[in-house]
Amino acid sequence: MLLNRLQLKNTLARWQKWWRDEIFGAPIEAILHPSSRRMWLSGIFTLTGHLIFFFLWSDVLPQPYESPLARLLMALTGLIYLMPTLRRDPGSMLSGRLFSMATWLQLPWFFTWMYCMNGGNAVWMGSVVAMVLIYYHVTDWRLATIGLIAGGMAGLFTALLSGAEPLALRQPAAHWILIGFAWSMGLMLGLTNANLRRVRQIATLATLRVVTHELRTPLATINIMGDVLRNLSQQGVSEAKRKKFEELAGRLQHLVSSMNRQLDTHIANAQIARPSRDKSIIQAAGLVEEVVTRFPYRTSRERDCVRVQVQQDFCFKGSRTLFAQVLTNLIKNSLHALASASSAPQPGDLRIDVGIHRGKGRIAVSDDGIGISHQVRPRIFEPFYSTQIGSGNGLGLTFCKNVIEAANGRLSVHSEPGLGAVFMIDLPVSTNGAPARPAH
Repeated sequence: MLLNRLQLKNTLARWQKWWRDEIFGAPIEAILHPSSRRMWLSGIFTLTGHLIFFFLWSDVLPQPYESPLARLLMALTGLIYLMPTLRRDPGSMLSGRLFSMATWLQLPWFFTWMYCMNGGNAVWMGSVVAMVLIYYHVTDWRLATIGLIAGGMAGLFTALLSGAEPLALRQPAAHWILIGFAWSMGLMLGLTNANLRRVRQIATLATLRVVTHELRTPLATINIMGDVLRNLSQQGVSEAKRKKFEELAGRLQHLVSSMNRQLDTHIANAQIARPSRDKSIIQAAGLVEEVVTRFPYRTSRERDCVRVQVQQDFCFKGSRTLFAQVLTNLIKNSLHALASASSAPQPGDLRIDVGIHRGKGRIAVSDDGIGISHQVRPRIFEPFYSTQIGSGNGLGLTFCKNVIEAANGRLSVHSEPGLGAVFMIDLPVSTNGAPARPAH
């Protein structure tokens, strides 16, 4: 009896863990396998496909009901897939919302409506079955499941308003069986694919962690060599040699610090795709001050050029570790922009402001560096795109954007060439945190 209770308790615990991890914890992928090419093909297929099928079902193989206006409207939803926003950054939150809206309209809503308007004939029975499988193929299985229920109800309601008799089917039982079979297969395939993607991500992250661990050992040795050089510079050597030792030690330890930051970024970038349960309450001003204090500046001049201004503190939910890396990346980029300018950085050339803007918490990182050209600006959030030839991997801003959007925030930039840049992090304000700090 006790054994049966333990087995039942373990089974319930496993189901609770699966429910928490797969239903609520796993990030929603509105667009599966997002890419610019995939968006372009989807847009072209939507634009032409609806027009071709209108010709087929109205002239070649006439069906009881066809609507040129509805077909034209559905074809025009293909323009959403061709929007520059979706093609340039198909992985963003805005792209996911636009894609979901367009796909919901032309798949579950439109197909259900046409199925009812055609009395559930064989052509539209097969079309609905194909639509269910396609829907689970292009979007997250949770979005597909909710979308099918909502789209089916909306399509049925629209058909009733249009005067259709949706229950006048020749074989209602057979239709329900076929739709149910397609739905269950789509759901099973969606769950299986999601699990496979998760396993690959976990395996990739584990491999990356092993490689990182192996790299940190020689990096620690190099850091010790820097300390040895500094000690040698204090042992009665000439001033010229002392300066040379100090310079070499500084270069070695800066290299170690830079490599460790790169490894941390890669680890965090891989981890952002995994379910994160770290949704702690973060005080914005405290996080900013912590990152600014711990940042590995190359010179005292770099440290002195940073100014923090708290106009109004706020709290938000997210991963403190990931957001600390976000701010580190933005500060590093601003310092690089200042270093690329003609004059040496002065106090206040890099500013970090914390405040509230239009009901959202805002952290703004501003610099008076070289700015961003109008040609480059649309691409700065693209993975592996970098303007820092030889020193950048093009993942820093992509990582920042992913972390911020995972917390339901937004990362935007304003910049003019030669006049600096402002990166703004806008986040939902949490009312469950510590009281806001007064302005100072």
